[in-house]
Amino acid sequence: MTTPDLSPGFLHASGTGRVTGFLHGLGRGLDVFGIDLSPQMVAVARQEHPGLRFEVGSMLALDLPDASLGGLLARYSTIHVPDEELPRAFAEFHRVLAPGGYVQLGFQVGDEPLRMTEAWGLEVSLVFHRRQPERVAGLLREAGLEVVSRVWRERETDGPFPERAPQGFVLARVPHAV
Repeated sequence: MTTPDLSPGFLHASGTGRVTGFLHGLGRGLDVFGIDLSPQMVAVARQEHPGLRFEVGSMLALDLPDASLGGLLARYSTIHVPDEELPRAFAEFHRVLAPGGYVQLGFQVGDEPLRMTEAWGLEVSLVFHRRQPERVAGLLREAGLEVVSRVWRERETDGPFPERAPQGFVLARVPHAV
């Protein structure tokens, strides 16, 4: 596989911006920026990475021109998108990616959502939609993307944040214009 051209821009569904900061720090000249649905997450990202661009936004309606990105990373962000909205998110990814542009997804593998009402001693209302890699790959194909690879791995139980479920990763791209 050849190195993809990410020069039009690279979007990361950012959360607190840790990975966006890492990608920027690679020094490859990428115009990397982040979005998150939560204004609080964006505020933390802006505070932690003041030189980078972070915006409040939804992956269901990205405020970006058509074909304006060379790459998009949605690392554990689609787990918050309900099943019925996932095709809409993937269609939006296709719309904003330039021909040959890549999207990489990371998600929890499973068939049932995890619902949390408490985390770190706080009352929360969180739903983590777990999905099978083949299903995610099929939805990406339906959105017009070419699936390049699917990876499934066992959960990691060591470290400060043991995983509750196996992890899935799918890499796809917009076909080159013919």
